[in-house]
Amino acid sequence: MDTQFIVSTAIILATFGIYIGIAIYNKARATSDFYVAGRGIPPVFNGMAIGADWMSAASFIGLAGTVMILGYDGLAYIMGWTGGYLLLTFLLAPQLRKYGRYTVPEFIGDRYASHTARVLAAICTIIISFTYSIGQLSGSGVVIGRLFEIDAKVGTLIGVVLIAFYSAFGGMKGITWTQVAQYIILIIAYLIPVIFMSLQITGNPMPWISYGDIVGKMGELDRELGISEYFAPFTNGTKWQFMALLFTLMAGTAGLPHVIVRFYTVSTMKAARWSGAWALLFIGLLYLSAPAYAAFSRFILMTKVAGSKIDALPSWTKSWVDTGKLKVADSNGDGILQWKELIISNDIVVMATPEIANLGVFVIGLVAAGAMAAALSTAGGLMIAISSSFAHDIYYRVFKPNATEGNRLLVARWSIVIATVLAGLVALNPPGVITQIVAWAFALASGTFFPALVLGVWWKRSNSKGVIAGLLIGLGVTLTYIFMARAGITVLGIIDTGAGVFGAAAGFIANIVVSLITKAPNQKLQEEVMNLRYPEQMTYKNGEVWVDDDVNLT
Repeated sequence: MDTQFIVSTAIILATFGIYIGIAIYNKARATSDFYVAGRGIPPVFNGMAIGADWMSAASFIGLAGTVMILGYDGLAYIMGWTGGYLLLTFLLAPQLRKYGRYTVPEFIGDRYASHTARVLAAICTIIISFTYSIGQLSGSGVVIGRLFEIDAKVGTLIGVVLIAFYSAFGGMKGITWTQVAQYIILIIAYLIPVIFMSLQITGNPMPWISYGDIVGKMGELDRELGISEYFAPFTNGTKWQFMALLFTLMAGTAGLPHVIVRFYTVSTMKAARWSGAWALLFIGLLYLSAPAYAAFSRFILMTKVAGSKIDALPSWTKSWVDTGKLKVADSNGDGILQWKELIISNDIVVMATPEIANLGVFVIGLVAAGAMAAALSTAGGLMIAISSSFAHDIYYRVFKPNATEGNRLLVARWSIVIATVLAGLVALNPPGVITQIVAWAFALASGTFFPALVLGVWWKRSNSKGVIAGLLIGLGVTLTYIFMARAGITVLGIIDTGAGVFGAAAGFIANIVVSLITKAPNQKLQEEVMNLRYPEQMTYKNGEVWVDDDVNLT
């Protein structure tokens, strides 16, 4: 048993102990605790929790690898995922918080006064969150597989057990404070290696400033090897794909149910806005570091690994080959590993970099703990979204309105366990790399919730028939395009990860057209929509804005 295994295991077990302790201490005892953490989370801590919820395995494990392999074209992920928070913070989060519901399907059901719309929105939430969770469980499999030097599939099964336990136990209250701890661990784990790499390669501890020189040097290496330059735009796809992916990720961010529900855990509209501002700061720390991570990793691989003798490769390569995520093949038989003979999965770049750069066992263990924190935090939020959609929006609001609080919590916890196991089974043989699977979830959110929520908040004429048409057509168009693109049928070179642009357009058009040709919502519903646009101390009544003396947000 080597030192690296012992150190990594000790760090991961210590962090797991912290998470489980927090979940037990903050155990959900009421439905408001389970779904919205009692609406008492301070904005700065909610911003951290949003950051952890957001910086999933796709961001922590997959993003730098995607940028490393795609180069310039990988920046669409960074810009889309960050820009989406601006849309969410300014267009939707404060207004949804003012409406005072527990879940996105509950908002849609009540805003449009339709049980059908509520159930349809709950089904969309389950589909989106389930797709997203496959990427997280696949990510946890990569981490655990490398740690124990076992197949990533076995690692995935271990991740399923961990996530099912602490998500079902603590609910949103436990998960929120667990996510604060997970954010602190994952951001430290992400920044330490990239700072050390920057020092090691450039002598400058500020990777955000120093990596530009390395990108320039890589351009020279690329020309020598006769491969497309790292910073050349649109070499891995068309500019239309770049723009479609950018839109899909932005609109998907603004429509993701497990992210939106985080804004329900604060007390006021103002706190919701500040939560978004803090979240942008905390997310920016990782997203500004990902391109530097990618550049340094690629530079080290090109200069230290490529060109080595096959029988004298660094010891870390064998460990990763065992996981099935790294392939080295001497295809020309010269005994030397060429750059083109090194096939490295997007999903292992961040995990492997501390070993590639020889940063020591403690940093390797810390990165493993950070990656697990990222996968676990997002998976926990996703499972709460699935659970609340089924237990609250379908079981309680539609089928069993007289269910006791104990019954509702029991159904919520069991739905988490079942959803985690099912997602884990799919993640054993994932249909794509982590960032690709996650992009599908964003495409589905773009085509369904983004039009429904934007029109639900900002267009009082939108009605129940319009939102039902929008959800169904948006979902159908998005899914159809994903399957068409994977079969090789594309429009303007837009592949499956950019499908949300078609789904969102179809969702908006269907909602608007059907709403206009059917009866308008009643006056009470239209006034409720107008009220959402004003701060909580103001309301809209009979065509005028009133200042309220006594406001009670529930």
